Amino acid sequence: QVQLVESGGGLVQAGDSLRLSCAASARTFSTFTMAWFRQPPGKEREFVAAISRWTGESINYANSVKGRFTISRDNAKNTVYLQMNSLKPEDTAVYYCAGKGIIDPGAYARTDDYTYWGQGTQVTVSS
Repeated sequence: QVQLVESGGGLVQAGDSLRLSCAASARTFSTFTMAWFRQPPGKEREFVAAISRWTGESINYANSVKGRFTISRDNAKNTVYLQMNSLKPEDTAVYYCAGKGIIDPGAYARTDDYTYWGQGTQVTVSS
């Protein structure tokens, strides 16, 4: 069974930074494509960033976070990170970690592309 656990959310002011972490129980974590999604209050869950398996040499971001957010992974620690800089009130959302194994086909930016999900962590940005 694969378990993903997010941490690092909180309440910050516009312009501040946060780093989210997602710890995975999977022994084959290095073979997982990993991603971050977010769901603002009353809105649909949306893609934020994705990083490919192994060395994570392929990375994709939503246009709304390009230049501000950075996704990375540490396979030795079974952890994926989301560094969030220059936060804006519109970044307020529950942030979810997602993953899929090497045998799972699909693209990178759709909710249905991923098999495993964390419980979410709240990020609130005040103006």
